Formats: sequence, structure tokens, C-alpha cells
Amino acid sequence: MPAQHNNGPLLNHQAAAASVVLPRQEAVSRPPQPLWMAITKLVILEFFVVAGAAYVASVIYHGAVMGGLPSSPLYIAANLFLAATVESIALGFGHYKNSQSQSRHGFLFSGFGAVALAFSFLLSTLFLLKITEVYSRATFVFQFITVEFAVLAARTFFYSRLQSSIAAGLVNARRVVLLGDAIDRAEFANRLKATAIQTVGSFPFPVWCGDPKDDGDPPEWAEREVRRLIDGCRRLKPDDVLILAKQDGLTRLNGLVCSLSEIPAGLHVILVEAATFLAPARIVEFGNTVTMQVLRPPLSQLQRMAKRVFDVLVAAAGLVILSPLLTIVAIAVKLDSAGPVLFRQTRHGYNNETIGVFKFRSMTQADDGEFVQAVRNDSRITRIGAILRRTNIDELPQLINVLRGEMSIVGPRPHATAHNKMFEGKISVFSRRHVVKPGITGWAQVNGYRGATETLEKMQRRVEHDLYYIDNWSFWLDLRIMAMTLFSKTAYTNAY
Repeated sequence: MPAQHNNGPLLNHQAAAASVVLPRQEAVSRPPQPLWMAITKLVILEFFVVAGAAYVASVIYHGAVMGGLPSSPLYIAANLFLAATVESIALGFGHYKNSQSQSRHGFLFSGFGAVALAFSFLLSTLFLLKITEVYSRATFVFQFITVEFAVLAARTFFYSRLQSSIAAGLVNARRVVLLGDAIDRAEFANRLKATAIQTVGSFPFPVWCGDPKDDGDPPEWAEREVRRLIDGCRRLKPDDVLILAKQDGLTRLNGLVCSLSEIPAGLHVILVEAATFLAPARIVEFGNTVTMQVLRPPLSQLQRMAKRVFDVLVAAAGLVILSPLLTIVAIAVKLDSAGPVLFRQTRHGYNNETIGVFKFRSMTQADDGEFVQAVRNDSRITRIGAILRRTNIDELPQLINVLRGEMSIVGPRPHATAHNKMFEGKISVFSRRHVVKPGITGWAQVNGYRGATETLEKMQRRVEHDLYYIDNWSFWLDLRIMAMTLFSKTAYTNAY
């Protein structure tokens, strides 16, 4: 029996590593570049972009307005100060951390914020040194605009180059050794490759690995097996070791982790059978204990307050600015057909609470009645109603719902309660749409997933986009959705 364990359980680590490494070596003529080196190049590039853009902006402004070059050496010093501050902020706030896997809009938005904060520091420094009169205010504003565009352009270029380099195997973020079943190792190797993490070795899960707390010595064949595993990892010199654990191997984790602790590498445990479930999880301190938090509120208390202030300002301004249009539409609806100008439809809102959503009446029937979704050429839609629905003007009274705190400007669109009942039992995460306030416009709508959802597949696609918004919320995303609502053709797809 020991002889079988001595020869069979542990695959030769060189052969396993070759199965992952050799295809990349054949496709790429030179070894992959470390990610830190690519990031270093970006830091240097961004420093010169900021300094150069600020100086060019001052030269253009002084040449166009004052007919000469900026004479004060203060401008050169300020340009270098700006560049150093932007990069210090970017490094300090971890903008480049996991740059190979973060979203494009998040990477760009962080750059926008770094520039804004750097200019705030510059303004404060000029004020404290009492040299604001020497530094042209118009030049300051022009520099801010120019540097923002320059940094966004530089980061867009870097992000595109980085992703293409990752796809071609030219960039290597980290070297990892996988430990687990062969199928799991192959799957995770492919997943990690997409984020420039190179799998340099692969080993099966040890057949036996005793708990160091257990009494008695381990079998001789088990010691040899674990020692070969440790020696193999040492030779491969990985940055990290990933243990792909399954339920039947959990009892061996304690001993395995203890044995691998002598390797100078990060040690990670992935519960393969719950990998999807635990994808958003993080380890947090909860009181006097440590927990694995698998979900967290989509917005923090501060973010909710900021979003609420934004909603109130936009809704109040919208009602004032659009009041002439709203008055004309109200008169047109009243003259077009009998019935009220506005009607309230019962829908589900935040935390699944029922709310009454205001809309301009666009149909001959204004009550909920038996729920039937509107379809193309629906006979219930009035002449004015058809125009209102195609242009989304029928939704404008929901600005009142925003002021009342029942809705947000941007969020998952609220469904009629009868509509929810049709799908909440068929799509398991359907009601997760209600962990944020519903919106007048949303990510699903601007991507063309609005209108009738007569099939389960259409509703699933809508829910997927709503959950993407919830899990990736930012003010940048809200502003993008608002802009797409106004100017993108897809926002009006299936509007009838």
C-alpha cells in the first residue's frame, strides 16, 4: 500500500508546469514582462504627461492672450509639483493595484480624481504662500482642463496596451502554483491567465497530510509526498500558491497549510465548490471576531447620502427647468383623451416596499387592473401617449418620486408588482434588484433592455445589467448612464 502512494499520488511537477508554460513560450518569442515594470513605465509616462500638458497649456494661453511666453519660473515649479502630486496620489490610493483586472471606467475615474485633488493642493499651496496674484487664474483653469484630458488619454492608451499585452502573454503579473484536482487546475489556470497571472506549476492535492496537532508520526510515504511538493514549489519560486480545496479535502487543510508555510510565497485557499458563491467575499473584522463577508451593502452610508443629495439637486432643477414642457404635455394629454393627466402605478421599490410611481397617462386605461405589458402598436396607447413613450417624456413626473425619496435618478427600473410576481420565482436573484432605490433610467435601459419582456431570457438579460450596476456603482457610472439616456440610440430601443 505505501508503495502505491509513493509512486502514484504526486505528479512530476516539471511535467505539470511544462503543460502550462510551454504553449506560452512557443507563442511568445521573449519572456513575459513583469507587471510592476509596466506600471513603472506608466508612472513615468504619466508624470511627464501631467508636467508637459500643464506647461503646454500655460504656453498656449499666454501666447494667445498675452502675446508671449510665461515669464515666471513659478509655472515650471508648479508643473513639476502637479506631476509629482498626481503620481503620489495615484500610488498612495492604489490606483495601479490590480490594474490588469479593474474596469476601464474605474481606472479612468481614479485618474480624474487624482488630477482634481492635485490641483486642489496646488491652489492651497499658492494661497498659503501668498503668490496667487502671480499665478494667472485663467491659466490655472485652462491647465486643469488640459491635464484632465491628457491623463484620461494616457490612461486609456495604457489600459488598452495592457489588456492586449496580457492577451498576447507579454505581461506577467504574478507567478502562481496550483494545488488540486487536474480539472480544477486547468480551469483556474485559464481564469488566472486572463489577468496576467502565470501558472508556473501544478500539483495534485496530497493524499494524506496530517494535522500537526494529531498525536503520532505520519506515514513515511506521506512525508516523502509532502516533501516533494515543498521542494517542487521551492524550485519554481512562485509568488503565490493556490490550494484548490474541495469538501473531502477540508480536513487536510490545516496540516497542508502548516507544511507549505515554509515556502516564501503567499498562500491562498479557494473552496472550489463554492468559488462562484464566494467570488465577492472578503475577510473582515466584525466586533471581536473575523468573518467571511460574502455580500455587503451596495452603497455605504456616505455614498447613499451623496447619491441622495445628487438626486434632490437634479430632480429639483429638472422640475424647474422642464416646467414649461411639463405644462404643455399635461395640456396635450388632457385634450387628447378622457382621463387624468397623471396616474400612479403600484411598483416595488427599495427593500421590496411598494411605491406609487407617477407617469403621464399614455393609455386609455389608467388603473393597474390586470397587468398586461405594452407591446408594439398597442391599441390602448393614445396618440399623444405614443409620442411620450417613444421619447421617454412620460417618465418625467417620476422626478416627484425622486424628491419624495422613493426613487433615484439612476437605478434599476421599477417593475409593476404583477410583473415582479411573474419572474421572482423563475430568476433566483430577481429581487436583489431592490437593494437600491429604483431609478428613472438605468444601465439595462440604456443598453437596449427595455420594453416588453415576454421571454425569460429577455428578463434575465435585464436583471444581469441591473445587478452589474448595483455591484459596480460609481458617480462616473451614474453620469455615463444619464448621458446615454439623452444621447444614445440604444436608450430608445423598444420604446413603445
